[in-house]
Amino acid sequence: MKTIFVVDDSDTNLAMAEEALEDYFNVMTMPSADKMFLLLEKMTPELILLDIEMPNMNGFEALEKLKNGKWAGIPVLFLTGTVNASIEEHSSKLGASGIVEKPFSQSALLDHIKRHVNI
Repeated sequence: MKTIFVVDDSDTNLAMAEEALEDYFNVMTMPSADKMFLLLEKMTPELILLDIEMPNMNGFEALEKLKNGKWAGIPVLFLTGTVNASIEEHSSKLGASGIVEKPFSQSALLDHIKRHVNI
């Protein structure tokens, strides 16, 4: 089973994403980008769902670090409660594969991921 990382500082969002995806993927949830980078040293996911607004290292900073390192090939979908032209432009410029708006439905989340990962 393919692995997906879900990185969000909200336990509710982590639980919702896990519930939506657990039948199709090995879902690894983590509350921060720092934890994600620790786990990336041990395993490589097929895709990362990454919250933009997090303490310490936000999603933009984490994506920049991903794309400038050995994980540049991993598709990253941003999770955010705010989608506007500025966020879309910045996400695209940094190399995000797309944006999933919160709150998300389980079927919409799965549809976004299916565009990037064959299941």
